[in-house]
Amino acid sequence: MTNPNPPALAFLERPAAATTAEPWLLVLMHGVGSNEQDLFGLAPHVPPQFHVISLRGPFALGQGSYAWFQFSVAPDGSRRIHQAQEATSRAAIAQAVQDATERLGVPPSRVVLGGFSQGGIMSLSLLLTQPALLQAAMVLHSRLLPEIAPFVAPAAALQGKQLWVSHGQQDQVIPLAEAHGIQAHAAKLPLTLRYSEYPGGHEIRPGELQRAMQWLGGLAAA
Repeated sequence: MTNPNPPALAFLERPAAATTAEPWLLVLMHGVGSNEQDLFGLAPHVPPQFHVISLRGPFALGQGSYAWFQFSVAPDGSRRIHQAQEATSRAAIAQAVQDATERLGVPPSRVVLGGFSQGGIMSLSLLLTQPALLQAAMVLHSRLLPEIAPFVAPAAALQGKQLWVSHGQQDQVIPLAEAHGIQAHAAKLPLTLRYSEYPGGHEIRPGELQRAMQWLGGLAAA
């Protein structure tokens, strides 16, 4: 499922430190019902060698409320996503990343996609379906979409890629079992996984944020 003319996405941006010789790019994506302001609040914590771009999902749910795709939850807890919306968002994110790398002069080998909840879902989906666009994904409190299986790249294309996955042990929105599912899937791929669980629910805890930022810094220092 592809969209030849994906919508342009609104975004906020923080430039990398002017003294950075080889800057990286971190593209952030919010969860359902939020907007680009949300994860842009993390920008002060992001290592200074990163450009930071926070994208807005293309589907409006209400005033200041956006999503990457809509979904429904069945009585048994299973979820059915709007697949056309997900495909549109995936194409739009890919285009936004390509536009940013060209504008900023940052190669895909120095690009990280990150997100919380549905934004993390999109980060993981881009890593698995279009790994040539990025070096790493930072997936916070998210899950793996089975619907992207037909579009997943060959495993060899993930050689050398990096994946951060963290989750709350008491997450009431996306159960911890979903993170275990990502962990199991990643174990079959030639990438480097950093997996962590934290006490708490569907939220980014201070210790989790600190370690995620340390992970980003380690990527840029390698």
